[in-house]
Amino acid sequence: MEHRFEQETGELIVRMPREVDHHTSGLLKEETDILMSRYPVRGLVFDFQDTIFMDSSGIGVILGRCRNLKFAGGRTRAVHLNAQIQKIFQISGLHKVIDVKF
Repeated sequence: MEHRFEQETGELIVRMPREVDHHTSGLLKEETDILMSRYPVRGLVFDFQDTIFMDSSGIGVILGRCRNLKFAGGRTRAVHLNAQIQKIFQISGLHKVIDVKF
């Protein structure tokens, strides 16, 4: 798995793997949830710098974490989206649910 996590002043940054599919989504979801429960996270940032592919399971990972954090009063962002990932965000409506910085 190629993803990495960083924590900065109440923000958890998830560096997304090259491909976000059903093979990677389960572990990504599990690890993100563990870190969010252990540390006081007020912001969650999904960084798509290296991502070239994402399917519906990746959308589920993002929506689930966003929902969990929103209940706690936090916010979710996505950064460094390439054209393909931008298209997925627009078609799925993710861009209406979380802050997106293209």
